[in-house]
Amino acid sequence: MTTLELLSPAKNLECGIAAIDHGADAVYIGATRFGARAAADNSVEDIRTLCEYAHQYDAKVYVTINTLLYDSEIDDAVTLCREVHEAGADAILIQDLTLLSQPSLEDITFHASTQTDNRTIEKVKELEEMGFRRVVLARELSIKEIAAIHAAVPDVELEVFVHGALCVSYSGRCYASEYCFGRSANRGECAQFCRLPFTLKDADGNIIEQDRHLLSLKDMAQLDNMERLVNAGAVSFKIEGRLKDADYVKNITAAYSERLDNIIKSHPNLYRRASMGRSTYTFKPDIHKSFNRGFTNYFADGRAEHQASFLTPKSIGEYVGKVKEIRGGRIIVSSVSAFSNGDGLCFFNSQSRLVGFRVNIAEGNRITPFKMPAGIQPGTMLYRNFDQAFQKILTKPSAERKAQLDMLFTIKADELQLSITDEHGKKGYAALPYSYQETHSEQEENIRKQLTKLGGTAYRVGKLEIICEVEKPFIPSSHLANLRRQAIEVYRTNKPNRAYESYKANSQQLKSNSFQVPQELMHCRYCLRHELGFCTKSGRKPAWREPLSLHLSDGKSFTLKFDCRQCEMYIMR
Repeated sequence: MTTLELLSPAKNLECGIAAIDHGADAVYIGATRFGARAAADNSVEDIRTLCEYAHQYDAKVYVTINTLLYDSEIDDAVTLCREVHEAGADAILIQDLTLLSQPSLEDITFHASTQTDNRTIEKVKELEEMGFRRVVLARELSIKEIAAIHAAVPDVELEVFVHGALCVSYSGRCYASEYCFGRSANRGECAQFCRLPFTLKDADGNIIEQDRHLLSLKDMAQLDNMERLVNAGAVSFKIEGRLKDADYVKNITAAYSERLDNIIKSHPNLYRRASMGRSTYTFKPDIHKSFNRGFTNYFADGRAEHQASFLTPKSIGEYVGKVKEIRGGRIIVSSVSAFSNGDGLCFFNSQSRLVGFRVNIAEGNRITPFKMPAGIQPGTMLYRNFDQAFQKILTKPSAERKAQLDMLFTIKADELQLSITDEHGKKGYAALPYSYQETHSEQEENIRKQLTKLGGTAYRVGKLEIICEVEKPFIPSSHLANLRRQAIEVYRTNKPNRAYESYKANSQQLKSNSFQVPQELMHCRYCLRHELGFCTKSGRKPAWREPLSLHLSDGKSFTLKFDCRQCEMYIMR
């Protein structure tokens, strides 16, 4: 049986609990410092609370301490690693391999963050030799390449991104934010250089594209490729979004959890979920209803068309129909979608600019805006990037998750015994002294009622078997309740020990508090020339003369370098 894990992001404790409730097998969360999302930090106590909650379902918590470290920060980072480990974290994601060489951290499980630029068989083998048992692969890899890595390094767990925002550069290979704004992506302070509007010019200064978001990629969505990723050997499926709010985490986690359950249902002898318990929802998960810039499966099947969103880096949401007519301050929409007061709608105007407006009154397909937006006209395509009715559901408790426990209750003349077994075979046991008393009334119904009272906990009883070695025993309800509480407590607190691993030293720390930005600001598999329809392999020749350059409105410019043999692009300073 191969264990499959859905891994969800947690900006904070609330998001982490929401992820677990909505079907995540694991969550990843930042600590107080040294995370690749500096704006998403959390106290050790909150991490401890999240671990206690997640472990009820055998779900895991991974902590991100995945920035490059200065020499002066090593001791603090080591201390933080120990604190989160002792708080219950199941693993720590790192980029700076200095942490592997610290003797006081030898009992901690480390995962190789995607920031370590993991995109080849050779790199994954190297990381395995260092002691990593899990590697987070680069987002740019195809399903075929993932399968090849798994075949070559079968003992390493492969974690792959399946949903969320895409960096245009290979992770760990982007220095543009540091160069332009003094905010290093490798220090958790990315200023989102790739989401800015650029003007593209050729070698003669001719403008090819003006004021367009040429490096802003659409969001990844591999929902339809999940089974292929499973077949390729991936075992952990990661949703991006440690800056996203709980409503996003709820919806996207639920959507991918349902898909993973369906895959396992089709192959019950091959796969199982990594955690226990299944979630039920008060809503129908739909990835199009949460923040998105449009979707791409990126390089899942090789280089795809239209991977970027030139017009806007903002969320456009779901397509909801076309404007049929505008009359009397109302917009009549040709649509089968249901609208609500407070919906947020948007469209692209004649200048290809995104324009948003709020619905004041919705009556069927007739909507009255708070203010009629300029540029809207019959035929305009409308998108909804805020669904008021859907949002209202998600702001309330929207899922319940219960892990199944089987019970074996044994009644002896001098003792009551209760054994608990969960879906993964973990057990709990309790026994109480008992003085046998005979009764003439039926007791089984009350026994089942008392032993299965698990309301308010993370559990539900599946099978309850009763073995009675005496005739017609009378057992007070208080005895049964006490026995149940003790068995559950033993089950909860007897956690399996983590496997200890040792790691070889491989130092990659920054040697001072200054960093020399290289000439190559970005190393990308995404290719702007291909995106514009002029890949050299297509035979279609452009009119421009190279080299091409990108220009920001503040006067900064960047040269594009194309390596067509490797199908890669560099952005140079």
